[in-house]
Amino acid sequence: MADTDLFSPLTLRELEIPNRIAVSPMCQYSCDTDGLPTEWHRVHLGSRAVGGAGIVMTEATAVEPRGRITPHDLGIWTDEQATALEPITAFIREQGSVPAIQLAHAGHKASKRKPWEGNDPIAPEEGGWEVLSPSPEAYPPFDGERPEMQAATVDDIQDVVDAYRAAAERSLSAGFEIAEVHAAHGYLLHEFLSPVTNQREDDYGGSFEDRTRFVREVTAAVREVWPDDKPVFVRISGTDWLDDEPESWDVEQSARLAADLAEVGADLIDVSSGGLHPDQDATGGPNFQVPLAERVDEGGDLAVGAVGGVTEPKQADALVRNDRADLVLVGREFLRDPYFGLRAADELAGEEAPEKWPIQYRRGVR
Repeated sequence: MADTDLFSPLTLRELEIPNRIAVSPMCQYSCDTDGLPTEWHRVHLGSRAVGGAGIVMTEATAVEPRGRITPHDLGIWTDEQATALEPITAFIREQGSVPAIQLAHAGHKASKRKPWEGNDPIAPEEGGWEVLSPSPEAYPPFDGERPEMQAATVDDIQDVVDAYRAAAERSLSAGFEIAEVHAAHGYLLHEFLSPVTNQREDDYGGSFEDRTRFVREVTAAVREVWPDDKPVFVRISGTDWLDDEPESWDVEQSARLAADLAEVGADLIDVSSGGLHPDQDATGGPNFQVPLAERVDEGGDLAVGAVGGVTEPKQADALVRNDRADLVLVGREFLRDPYFGLRAADELAGEEAPEKWPIQYRRGVR
């Protein structure tokens, strides 16, 4: 194949990823209320593996029931859920892709209706639940009313750490080869990281070390049960995009956190941004989060993934070729085009690209 950095393998620990394209986690809100994957998930994730992604990652997958964004989120808190995911991971591997799972807890952004049903909080008497928050009084809802919240006790925090550990064990039994800890987008771990939403005065609030303790403990717990030859990722919001706030989470703290996460066993930091506060002032546009990834890359001895506004093969290839990122995570473009990976091979590699397509489809591209 022609010389394209995007299609060079990436080795993390002993896992070789066939190319540098990953399907970014994207919530589908398409389960029943049991957290079990449906045929939608099988087709949605499987088609992106057929479509040439090096990594196919699930949507944010809840580690416990109260960690769901909506009642219809994917879950990994039961053995039944893990068993139901096995055929999906097997199919992804059969296509030459690497199955990955994002382990998540929504914190005080939980117990909501689906986005296309209004995204409003669901009261416990209506089928919702009381949600966890580092500091309930600090939560600024994006719209609608505040959900019913409780301040997380130290016991609650340790329960969540244990839930992540157990979820990682189930994920391994389900056939996943990469586990990603979700610490971005205003969900529970990000809520603890940012002083905007964390106003605690105990060992989990205040200083940088204390605000980052929770995510370090979760990452260490996942690493503890994840095999030494397989990588652990952590997704962070590189910044809150709240420059007018005297204290918020920013890229300098993200770079510092990256070094700490490397010490507890993280192998790649997946750098997104925002999602915490309705007053965020994000720029948007092509590659708008890449400078965050570059700065985080300077912070620790580990790989970095870039995400956001990546829509074109040459754009993605340039990110790797110019050492701006080790991995390119693609979201909305994979929704528009499940075969983005194969289209990238066509565009970047020319006449040899049809060999990248599944043999069943090659007559359509020769």
